[in-house]
Amino acid sequence: MNRRLTSILLIAFVVAIACSYLVFRVVGNRLGGPQHRVTKVVAAATDIKLGSVLRPVDLTTVDIVGTLPKGAILKPSDVIGRGVISDLYVGEPVLESRLAPPGSGGGLAATIPDGMRACAVKVDEVVGVAGFATPGMRVDVLISGNPPGTSNVNPQGSQVRTLLQNIQVLSAGTDIQRDAEGKPQQVQVVNLLVTPQQAEALSLASNQTKIQLVLRNPLDTKLVDTPGTGLARLFGEANVPVGTPRPARTIHRAPSAPRLYLIEVFNGSKKTEAKFASHEEKQ
Repeated sequence: MNRRLTSILLIAFVVAIACSYLVFRVVGNRLGGPQHRVTKVVAAATDIKLGSVLRPVDLTTVDIVGTLPKGAILKPSDVIGRGVISDLYVGEPVLESRLAPPGSGGGLAATIPDGMRACAVKVDEVVGVAGFATPGMRVDVLISGNPPGTSNVNPQGSQVRTLLQNIQVLSAGTDIQRDAEGKPQQVQVVNLLVTPQQAEALSLASNQTKIQLVLRNPLDTKLVDTPGTGLARLFGEANVPVGTPRPARTIHRAPSAPRLYLIEVFNGSKKTEAKFASHEEKQ
C-alpha cells in the first residue's frame, strides 16, 4: 500500500514539473518578444486657435508608443512660424494636416485650402446681428433684381434666385474664430469659401444685384434646383413661371356716344337749330 502511494506521488510530482516547465517557456517567450518603440513627437503645450502662428512656447513633446500618427512631426524647429489651420488642444500631437504650408504665415490666408478662394460679401445689419454669419456655418446665396434685357416695366417685376448653395462662411469681418459664448457679432463683410468660378459669379452679383445669405443645416449637403420667384407669384399669380410673360388681358371698352353736328338756320330774325348724326355713325 505504501509502495503504491509512493508511485502515485512520484507521478504527480513529475507531471507538476512538466507543467511548470511548459508555463515557464510560454511566459518566457512572451516576455522576451519584441518591445514597442517609444517615439517623442511634437505636441501642443497649450490650446492653439485657428490662424495662430506657432511659437516655441506653444510646443512641447509627448511619447507615442508603437506606430506614429500619419504626419507626426519629430522636431519643433519644423513647425515654428507655421500657421494653424485647425484648432489644437493641449497635449495633442501636431500633424502636418493641421498646419499651413511653410512660408504662408497665419491668419485668414492660411486657412484657405488649395484651389479655393475667399470672396468678401457685404451683408446688411439684419444678417450681421442675427449671428449666423459666423465662421464654419453653411449658407445659400440669394440674388434679387431685374434680369438683363428687361425694363422697369417688366410684368414679372423683380426676381430672386438661388445663386450658390452650401457655401462655408470662412470669416465674419476680420474674425476667423467663433465667439466663445455663441453671441452674435455685428459685421459688415463676410468672407465665403468658394471656387474660382463661384468667386467670379459672386463678384458680378455683388455689383449688379442685391445679395442675401440664407442659413442652412451644416449636415444638409443636398443641392436643390429652384426655379426662382418673381413679384407676380407673390401677388397671387402663383402658376406663372418665372421668366414667362403674363398673357395679355382683353380690355372691353364701352361704346362711344355717336358724333352729332349742330346746324343753326337763320330765317330773317328767326333762328332755328337742327342736329344731325354723321354719315359714319349711321353706317
